[in-house]
This record gives sequence, C-alpha cells and structure tokens, in this order.
Amino acid sequence: MSFPVNAVRADFPVLQREVNGLPLAYLDSAASAQKPNQVIDAEADFFRHGYAAVHRGIHTLSAEATQRMENVRLLAATFLNARSPEELVFVRGTTEGINLVANSWGNTQVHAGDNVIITAMEHHANIVPWQMLCERVGAELRVIPLNQDGTLQLETLPTLLDERTRLLAITHVSNVLGTENPVAEMTRLAHQYGAKVLLDGAQAVMHHAIDVQALDCDFYVFSGHKLYGPTGIGVLYVKEEILQDMPPWQGGGSMIATVSLTQGTTYAKAPWRFEAGTPNTGGIIGLGAAIDYVSKLGLEAIGEYEQTLMHYALNALAEVPDLTLYGPAQRKGAIAFNLGKHHAYDVGSFLDNYGIAVRTGHHCAMPLMAFYGVPAMCRASLVMYNTEEEVDRLVAGLKRIHQLLG
Repeated sequence: MSFPVNAVRADFPVLQREVNGLPLAYLDSAASAQKPNQVIDAEADFFRHGYAAVHRGIHTLSAEATQRMENVRLLAATFLNARSPEELVFVRGTTEGINLVANSWGNTQVHAGDNVIITAMEHHANIVPWQMLCERVGAELRVIPLNQDGTLQLETLPTLLDERTRLLAITHVSNVLGTENPVAEMTRLAHQYGAKVLLDGAQAVMHHAIDVQALDCDFYVFSGHKLYGPTGIGVLYVKEEILQDMPPWQGGGSMIATVSLTQGTTYAKAPWRFEAGTPNTGGIIGLGAAIDYVSKLGLEAIGEYEQTLMHYALNALAEVPDLTLYGPAQRKGAIAFNLGKHHAYDVGSFLDNYGIAVRTGHHCAMPLMAFYGVPAMCRASLVMYNTEEEVDRLVAGLKRIHQLLG
C-alpha cells in the first residue's frame, strides 16, 4: 500500500500557507519539524481543560496531569523499547540530555588521564559538553575522523579505544550529511574496552524504529521538536543500573525525598531526581501525541517512503549544474549541498523567494565545515510530509539560481 502523503500533509496546517506568493515547500525539518493538528490539539486541550502542577497535589486536576505525564513516559519507553519507563528522564531536548550526562555521570566517572571519544561529524551539542568535561577533569578528547564521502573512518576506532576510554559519544544520524552510523557495531566494540556509549538520536527517531535494547547503548537522547512534537521537551534514556547510581545535576523541587536545614537533603529515586522544578507538562503531552502519531502511521512505512523520496531527490539533483553534494550515497533525511562558488546564504535567500525553505549556515557543526573547507552549506531535509513535487521545485529553483548568478 502506498504511503498516504496527501492525508499526512493535510494534518499539518502550516503546509497549507504561502511564502512570497508561492506554496510553502518546507525542507528544513532537520532543524525543527512542523506539527500536526493532533499535537497542537493535544497540547491546547491540556491547557484549556486539564492544566495543573504535577506531583504536587491531591486534587483532581493535579492527579490527572501527573497521570498523563507518566503515561507519556511509558509511551516513550515503548517507543524506544526500553526495559522500563523509569529509565527515561524528561529533559528540554537533546542538548540538555547530553549536558546532564556530562555533568552527572561524567563528573563522577571520568577522571584525569581518561579519554572520551567523539566523531568529526558531531553537532556542537555532542562536542562542547565533552570538551568542557575533559577540561574540567584533565581527560583527553579523541576524535574519529571522516572519509571524504561523509562516512566515518571506522578502522581508526580500535586504535582510539583503550582501557582508559570511559565514553564513546556519537551521533546516530548526522544532522548535516544524513550519514547513518553503524552504532550497534561501534557500541559492541566500545563495550569490549569497558567504555559506555551515548547515542545522539535527534536525527534518527523520526526515520525508523529505535530499539535501545538491541543497540545495547548506555545512553540515548532525542528532542521532541524534530519528531513533530513541541519545542522544549526531549527524552534521555539511561540503562537503569547506570541511572540509579548517577547523582542529581540540578537541585530544587520535585527531585528530593527530604530537605533539612540542619541534616541536609536526600534525593528522590531516578528518574525523578533528574527532573528538578516544574516540568514542561504541556510539552510532554504534545510529545506523547507526536509519538502516537508516527506510531500509528508506522515507522517502517514512513522510512520506506522517505527513502524512496530521497532516491528520487538525489537523482533529480544530479541534473543541477555546478552543484556539490556532501555526504554518502545512502543517507537519512538530510541533503547538504553548495551551488558553485555562491555562498549558502545567497542560495538560501533565492530559494526563499521561490517559497522553498532550506537551512543555510554551519548547522552547529563547524568542525565538519572545516573538514570540507567551506564556511557554510545549504541543507534540504526530506521527511514524511515532503513530496516529489517539492523536490522538483527545489531542482528548478537551483537551476534558475545557476542561470541568474552564473
């Protein structure tokens, strides 16, 4: 059965608008995906009819809000195939999740003389927290280099791993190149050296099913806003035996068991001791609606449609003169490119005039830009609500820009 792309598009109200007098072609979902009515309505309904502070009251609205929040934790655990919902911490997004690990687990488990391994394709959110940790404790940050085709030089990983490696922190799918890394294989190798593994799943969870037990990763983190959910909400998965031993990172309400001015504080059990303060309950409700939405469509069906569209796009883009594509032949979601010697900002501005939204800049991956020797790239994202007609408009727009600018 063919994927119901037109029905899906009808669920996303913003896709019906025009930009500069032309239908919007939204090709920037890797930065932040649009939201379907189901997510918008779920969040609005909560604020209209059920809002209350969670975990803090016995009245009906508080109890209902608490139950709805914890139901989403269970839904997200099923979505990731975690062993228990208590392995999941609600965070503001992937960035906060990685920082939580670096400042809680990292501060107690990484010491002077140890090392942490990342890759040259990481988003800044999976570089800077580890740089800060290594500087703080006197550890070494090691980097898996890239091949020119946008894949990792995997043969270097065994040479980087040793008995002092504490963590391998890698992106599941590159936010710029769309490279899907062989994370299960890399995790197995890291575990042979006793290292833990963190996977940045921000660009993976919307494209295919994730099974954290099969991957055997120790940490997995993603953001709701890239999964058609709200901003300001994400999920950090941590294996239970690791999570229960991690000290709290932030202090405040909700994360305590007892507080005394004279005898100190005792903390709640995980995951709640990592959720200090009033949570983004509306965002959690919206995230639950987003997970429910893609689950009902079927991630396998979504993935098949997106891969067919990606194949179509790569073939069509091959007809654009002077276009440089960055990344592997097989990729998920993202197509990074430059047109001739024109700056990505200029190309993106022209495309916006044609009603086409793409991302331009360094994509929070400045080391990757340095590797390719460019200041910026354009990036077109392809997800389940994009169409061949939108790809054709992108190709026509790039050809027109080439004719205008030479």
